[in-house]
Amino acid sequence: MVRWAPYVPVAERRKKAEREMVKRRKAGQAVSPVVITGRTIASSAWGKAWCDTMESFGDYDNRLPRGRTYVRNGSVVDLQIAAGKVTAQVAGSSLYAVTVTIHPLPKSHWQILRKDCAGSIDSLVDLLQGKLSKPVMERLYRPGTGLFPKSSEIKFSCSCPDWASMCKHVAATLYGIGARLDHQPELLFTLRGVDHHELITDFGHEVPLTKAPPSSANILETDDMAALFGLDMAASPVPPTEAPSQPKPAARKKKSAPAKADMELTADGYVKWWKD
Repeated sequence: MVRWAPYVPVAERRKKAEREMVKRRKAGQAVSPVVITGRTIASSAWGKAWCDTMESFGDYDNRLPRGRTYVRNGSVVDLQIAAGKVTAQVAGSSLYAVTVTIHPLPKSHWQILRKDCAGSIDSLVDLLQGKLSKPVMERLYRPGTGLFPKSSEIKFSCSCPDWASMCKHVAATLYGIGARLDHQPELLFTLRGVDHHELITDFGHEVPLTKAPPSSANILETDDMAALFGLDMAASPVPPTEAPSQPKPAARKKKSAPAKADMELTADGYVKWWKD
């Protein structure tokens, strides 16, 4: 028979949890509470998609409502997301430790996902904000072969005495993940053990995120062209940039005019010529 702890008001639970978190901060431990503003747990594309995926699992239905209440009232006083694991501290009658283990995305699934999205994602900002076409986002959201895990790929434990497979503290942690993705969507890729930058590049090719002009290192010099085409360009004369002008024909020498000649009629009737 399970003996339940006496009910502790929410305000008192939070004060006790906050005092414990202050102690941990002073000891140098990182503390990151989940803070919900208003009634909406998650408002971003990634955060809402995560919560919708959790709610789509039929075996989670009976425990998730209590988890929504806990995460909204600030009971998740610390939540840390790392590769394949989420750890949380949830304030209940005591401060309970929750661990959620998620299988990493298989490399074969990641390669197929990259190939399917190749050429469709060219902005890191658009990816993290979920501002992609509907078919691309649906492909990324798909449980199992997309970025979200199937229910069979999620394991969890809690230090509370609840015998149920999913207690309200675990449910609050799952919702807390969705709320955290509102502000840090890249943590979903961390959780599944993949690098979100790889979705920006063409499949199988590493290209910059922006279309920048080619660097000088990527421009073939004259020597590179010679090596590329197997030519001995050093032995060949460099062709002139402009066609050489045709040589003008040599000027013809003008024939000298005959010297001025005079004539004189001699006494015997002959003509006498002489030149200057």
